[in-house]
Amino acid sequence: MAIHQKLQARLSQKLILTPSLQQAIKLLPMSTLELADMLNQECVENPLLEEIPSEDLQASEAQPATDKADEQDAARATEGKTDNWEDNDYEYYFSEYLDDGYRSRVPTEVKELPPIENTLSTSSSLTDHLEWQLSLKTDDAVERACGTAIIGNLDDSGELVASVSEIAQMGPWPIERVEQTLRLVQTFDPTGVAARDLQECLTLQLRALGLEGTPTERIVTEHLRLLQNHQIPELSRKMGMSIEELKEHIEVIRHLDPKPGARYNRRQPEYVMPDVYIVKVDDQYVAVLNDDGLPQLRISSSYKRLLDKDQADADTRTYVKERFNAARWLLKSVEQRQKTIQKVATSIINFQRDFLDHGIEHLRPLVLRHVADDIGMHESTVSRVVTNKYMHTPQGVFEMKYFFHSGISSSFGDNVSSVTIKSRIRKIIEAEDPRKPLSDSKIVSILQREGLVLARRTIAKYREELRIPTSNQRKVLY
Repeated sequence: MAIHQKLQARLSQKLILTPSLQQAIKLLPMSTLELADMLNQECVENPLLEEIPSEDLQASEAQPATDKADEQDAARATEGKTDNWEDNDYEYYFSEYLDDGYRSRVPTEVKELPPIENTLSTSSSLTDHLEWQLSLKTDDAVERACGTAIIGNLDDSGELVASVSEIAQMGPWPIERVEQTLRLVQTFDPTGVAARDLQECLTLQLRALGLEGTPTERIVTEHLRLLQNHQIPELSRKMGMSIEELKEHIEVIRHLDPKPGARYNRRQPEYVMPDVYIVKVDDQYVAVLNDDGLPQLRISSSYKRLLDKDQADADTRTYVKERFNAARWLLKSVEQRQKTIQKVATSIINFQRDFLDHGIEHLRPLVLRHVADDIGMHESTVSRVVTNKYMHTPQGVFEMKYFFHSGISSSFGDNVSSVTIKSRIRKIIEAEDPRKPLSDSKIVSILQREGLVLARRTIAKYREELRIPTSNQRKVLY
């Protein structure tokens, strides 16, 4: 069978992501701060990109001709009074050697102090706080090494997450030495740190208060599970005490700290810069993009002229052409990103007008498909746009994803968002009688009277998402 070479023409459709399209997709999920960092980096790497100077900067740099003439006259007058050196020259070259009497004759510039937020000292972490106490308590090298290993295995709440045998293998150290060092670390501040479980944490705090051997310690060491489940009658029977007598001991336990290390591991506040501002103009809401902090870039005309010069060599022209295309793609991608965000924000305004006017109770159910159909784009594009974006609305600052929720149809024919239902559940529980808390079935009945038909397991799911305990755990018996 002979083998032949043939040329055939085939017509087919393929989806190819061009570099410009890839760049546009990459920019969509970026927040304003991330985009600003990326643009600044591109401005450094691409010589054809330059930042447009702001009008305020140009105004501050420009000085009237009269002011310059006055400064020149003042300079001439100063030269007539001095010899070969000016006072400014003395101040510049010999400032460290001039006495206070001379310095008083030379006007000094008042320096602007840094912002107060830049002068705040960094708080020490739990690890730093405990290692500092360890260095004061012992000089023994082995004990310090073992104590450092124990401190290094504490979680953010101050609980020891490694067993004694595991820590002993790190040294290796004898288990007895590790237990001895652990007892030392457990005496450090904050009280209850380095405990292996909640029971030991509370016991350490009670002993520090001088309550060792009391009924309060017995409740923690023997019946903590009953207390956690709010089984007060059963606890009263086990302790042989009335509920009124138990009240004093339970109040002491309630004021203990189950996570003593959390106060030293507080998260730093994360400041949010809204990407979109919702402004009400007359009777309509308008989406205004936040461009503060974004560098305004343009293509440098000096480099662009190199493409038109005949004396530029081939390598230079090739490099400038590549950088020119990259800069043009970037500017177009940024412009397209801003337009897409504007479209999505405007669509959200149209769907959530009642929320903007009246609050969370009027939030409508909304999915990505609704906005995608409204603006004529794909759902994946809308998903990228709402990622890491925030909107400043008359009701507060919300993540753009916040406006997308499923919902149910009420018996009155309205669509109610799941966020609105959760808000209603929270208000119902906040208004309940603590002595007779409402069960999930009772909440179902209340919502049914309001036209919202939900299953009991749905109420339980929403309650857990709101981090609200069960009715039995919410019950107060005294």
